[in-house]
Amino acid sequence: MPGVVTDQMDRPLRDLRISLTDRCNFRCGYCMPKALFGANHAFMPRAALLTFEEIARIAGVFTALGVRKLRLTGGEPLIRRDIDVLVGMLARVPDIEDISLTTNASLLTLDKARALKQAGLNRITVSLDGMDDATFQAMNDVGFPVAKVLEGIDNAEQAGLAPIKINMVVQRGVNDHDIVAMAEHFRGTPHIVRFIEYMDVGNSNGWRLDEVVPSREVVERISAHWPIEPAAPNYRGEVAARYRYTDGGGEIGMISSVTQPFCGDCSRARLSAEGKLFTCLFASAGHEVRDRMRAGDSDAALYDYLAGIWTRRADRYSELRTHETKPIDTRKIEMSYIGG
Repeated sequence: MPGVVTDQMDRPLRDLRISLTDRCNFRCGYCMPKALFGANHAFMPRAALLTFEEIARIAGVFTALGVRKLRLTGGEPLIRRDIDVLVGMLARVPDIEDISLTTNASLLTLDKARALKQAGLNRITVSLDGMDDATFQAMNDVGFPVAKVLEGIDNAEQAGLAPIKINMVVQRGVNDHDIVAMAEHFRGTPHIVRFIEYMDVGNSNGWRLDEVVPSREVVERISAHWPIEPAAPNYRGEVAARYRYTDGGGEIGMISSVTQPFCGDCSRARLSAEGKLFTCLFASAGHEVRDRMRAGDSDAALYDYLAGIWTRRADRYSELRTHETKPIDTRKIEMSYIGG
């Protein structure tokens, strides 16, 4: 197969985010609000999901296009049984340099964390939207306590998966009062809290611009307690703008898709649990991959198909939305479907 590809904005394909399931045990309002994802919601049948063998195979095809990093997402990926087996299969794919996992940590026991590390998982990111128990339980809408998430983070650290990234989606009037507490809890540890501007992903979360807390405000609030300064990015296309405490207390990050979009360096594609490829987090439609594999397409045919999709890519939703200062009126795939 030929080599790496770039899109219409000369962006390479370096990162593939693979959703393992559309199911989750939380009902966070910005992702899977209970009103729409209730007890009668029809999730994908198991037969519709990509098998581990199919995931490993398509990952190998993506490496020919230039992918070097894999991130396993959901839904909640730890719901998928034997996920450590999949990690082991992906770790054996030539040219994959980094495998990470995004989780709410509710199911991350020490045994599970150790199994994932032993299988070849390099890094872990934990979603935690508050340090105040009442706030966090209201946000996850299933009454899950902060202490159990912190226990999962400790388990990951004991298993050797540190430093861990902790993602906090900040909503004004919902959990923004916990910004400083979140920073304080992880100061002095190797872990990196990343404060994420509330985004208009999908159509079900009732997104409003006045609920966005701009990253510059988060920086100001934290700096009022512990001065921070910008740090250079680790690589082109890094999602989070890095900051470090001037007293050596560690590092935090700002993900500013709304006020400071980073479309120009986006090197990420997303594969849904049922095998559809999305070239943008805010996409309205995907490209069929699973059915092509099951119909017998060769690796070379899959490469040509995927290369054609990427070379035609011109997505820059966040830049366009920011210019208009309002969400663009399109039907967008839900975050829970393609893993954020």
